Amino acid sequence: MTQIQNEETIKKIAMDLDNAIESRDVDHIVSFFADDCEIELMGVTLSGRDGARRWLEWLFDTLVEVKFKPVVIMVENSTFFEEFILVGTLPNGKVVESKQSEVLVYENCKIKSLRVYFDRLDFADVVAEGFISKRIVRTLISRSLRGLV
Repeated sequence: MTQIQNEETIKKIAMDLDNAIESRDVDHIVSFFADDCEIELMGVTLSGRDGARRWLEWLFDTLVEVKFKPVVIMVENSTFFEEFILVGTLPNGKVVESKQSEVLVYENCKIKSLRVYFDRLDFADVVAEGFISKRIVRTLISRSLRGLV
């Protein structure tokens, strides 16, 4: 049965994608993407389902557990926007919380484009080990807030 792409279908597919990511089912996750999709994060663009697999391998190497807490969800035409809290567990057992946003563009109920935005410092603070690394991260965070707080 062919799905009709509309705002409700897009919301359902996006939630199914989040659930698949939380369950770490790579083949199922990749099935959400169009053959010619693009994934963009941290200034890197990955293309096609091979790019989706590379993104997932990176994500699951970085985080052994991933949970999403939705904050804001909006859908307009073929575009899905979500602001969310990612709660991730690193291989060393440390937990990181990162406020992120994503923009997904759908075509024929498949993800044509995924853009993910987040602050790398959310992770740097948790992964920094040793006095020097922790000091550098604290300095970066402090300088990035200078004049703001």
